[in-house]
Amino acid sequence: MGYFLLIPGLLIVSTVYFRAAVLKNLLWVYTVILLIISLLLVIVDLEIYSHWGFRLDATPLLYIGEGTPIAIETSAVVRLLMLWAIFLAAFVMLFKKLVIDKVNGLEMTDWRTSAVMLVLTALMIAPIRGTVGVAPINTGVVYFHPTNIYANHAAINAIWNTGYALRKAGRLKYPGNFLEKSKTEKYFNELYASDGPTEKVLNTDQPNVIIIILESYTYQFLEPLGGIPGVAPNLSKLAEEGMLFTNMYASGDRTDKGIVSILSGYPAQPLSSIIKYPKKTQSLPFLNREFREMGYYTSFTYGGNIDFANFRSYLSNAQFDNITHSEHFPANLNNSKWGVHDEYVFERFLQESNEAKTPFFKVMLSLSSHEPFDVPMETVIEGDDDKSMFLNSAHYTDRALGKFFDQAKASAWWKNTLVVITADHGHALPDNKGVTNPNRFKIPMIWTGGALAKADTVINSFTSQTDIANTILGQLGKNNNKFKFSQNVLKTDKEGFAVYIYNNGFGFTAPGKHIVYDNIGQRYLTKKGITGEADLDKSKAYMQTLYHDFNNR
Repeated sequence: MGYFLLIPGLLIVSTVYFRAAVLKNLLWVYTVILLIISLLLVIVDLEIYSHWGFRLDATPLLYIGEGTPIAIETSAVVRLLMLWAIFLAAFVMLFKKLVIDKVNGLEMTDWRTSAVMLVLTALMIAPIRGTVGVAPINTGVVYFHPTNIYANHAAINAIWNTGYALRKAGRLKYPGNFLEKSKTEKYFNELYASDGPTEKVLNTDQPNVIIIILESYTYQFLEPLGGIPGVAPNLSKLAEEGMLFTNMYASGDRTDKGIVSILSGYPAQPLSSIIKYPKKTQSLPFLNREFREMGYYTSFTYGGNIDFANFRSYLSNAQFDNITHSEHFPANLNNSKWGVHDEYVFERFLQESNEAKTPFFKVMLSLSSHEPFDVPMETVIEGDDDKSMFLNSAHYTDRALGKFFDQAKASAWWKNTLVVITADHGHALPDNKGVTNPNRFKIPMIWTGGALAKADTVINSFTSQTDIANTILGQLGKNNNKFKFSQNVLKTDKEGFAVYIYNNGFGFTAPGKHIVYDNIGQRYLTKKGITGEADLDKSKAYMQTLYHDFNNR
C-alpha cells in the first residue's frame, strides 16, 4: 500500500498548480491501471497456489522465459477472467463513489497544504520498509506458525510478494565456461565418493546434540589454530579438551547463508541467498527434521530479530518444536542493536536444555560479536578502533560461552550430549583479509561433550559448514543422500575439500590445492597446486550442480 500511495500523494502535492479535473483524470488512469494489474495477480495466485502449493512470485516468468507453458484448462481461464472482470467492475464503482466524486469538489490549494502533503507522502517510507528495526520487511515477517506452511502462505500478500520476488530475481545465472551435463555429474560424484568406514568418535548411539553457532567467529580467535592469545581462552580450552577441526571453512559470508549451510547442508550462492525464497527453502532438507524422525525434541534459540533475512520463514519450514527469539526475552534485555546480548541468551539456552525432554537436538545462534561490537562488559581488550572492539566483543561471547559450559558440565544431560561449536561465517578482521582470501572464510569447529569418546584430538580433513549434517548423522549411522552437498569427513578415506562462495565468485580448497574463480571476469584468480584440467573441472562441477539445483527449487 505504501508503494501505491506514493504517486497519488505526489499528485495531491501538485494540486497547487492545476484544477481538480486534472487530478481526477490522473487518479482515474493510475488507479484503473493498478486495479487491472493487482486483481490479475490476485486471480492468477488463486489458480497457481492450487497447482504449485506456493504463493505467486517470479516463478511463472521463469517458465515463460524458457518457453515452457503453464498448463491451465480453458474452462479455468474463462472462470478466472470472469472473476477478474467482476472484481474489477466492483472496485471501479467503489473508487468512483468513494474518491472520484469527492475529488470533483476540491479547490486549488496553497503551498502550505502542499508542503504538509509532501511530508505525509515522504512518510510512506515507513509502510514501504515495514519496520523501524534493523531488518526491512520481507516475506518471512508474516510467517506466524512454526510448522503449518499453509497458514503461513495464507498470510502472504500476493501482490507485494510478486514485486519482491521480481526485484530479487531468484535465479543464478551461469557465468560461462562451465561443463556439459555428463562431465558435471561425473566430477561432482567423484568429489563425494567414499568407500571408507566412518570413524566412530561417540560413546553412544543416541546422544543429545547441541550446535552452537557463534557470530563472525573467525579461526583467529583460537590459540590452537594460531590465533591471537587471550581473545577466546574458554573456546581454546574446549578445543584442546575435545576434537578440533583445523581446516573448517564457512560456505558464505553472511549469517543467513551460514544458517542454511549448517542446518540444511546447502551451500551459499553468488549474488543470492536461498533463505530469501520460502518456496525454495521449503524443499530443502533440514538436520532437525532428521532428528525429529528419530524421536528427538528440537529447538532453536536466538537473541535477535527472527524476521531478519527471512529467518522466520526458514525456521518455520524447518519445523522446530520450539523457537526462542528476541520477543521471548524481557524488554529490558533487548538493549543492543541486534537484540539480546549473548550472556542472557546462553542463560536461557541452559535453562531450556535443563528443562528439555531427551533426546534433544538444540541449536543456538549468538550475536554480540556483530558490528557495532558494543557489549555489556568492562573493556578487556583496549582500543576504540574496529579491530580492538571486534576482539573485545569476541572475548565477551567467549566469557558467556565459558560460563555456560561450566554449568552444563554439571547437568544431568551432559554425559550423553555431543556439542558442536562453529561459526556462521568468518570475518575480514582482524587483519583486513580480502574478499577472496580463504582465511576470511576459515572458522573453528570443535566437538565436545560427555558423549565424545575422543579427547584432545585433531582432525585435519578439509571440511565446510555443509558437511556438518552428514558428519553428525554418520555418527548415528544415518548418512542421508538428501544432503547432496554434505560429505561425512569422519570417513577414514576422506581428505575432504571445501568450497567458499563470495559475492560473485568462489574458492575451492583441498590438501595442496587452492582455486579462486571470478564470475564477472570469467577467469581464475588463483590456481595453486593444480596438476591437470580435472582439478579445475571438479570445482566447476560443484558450482554448476549448485546453480542447477538452486534454479530448479
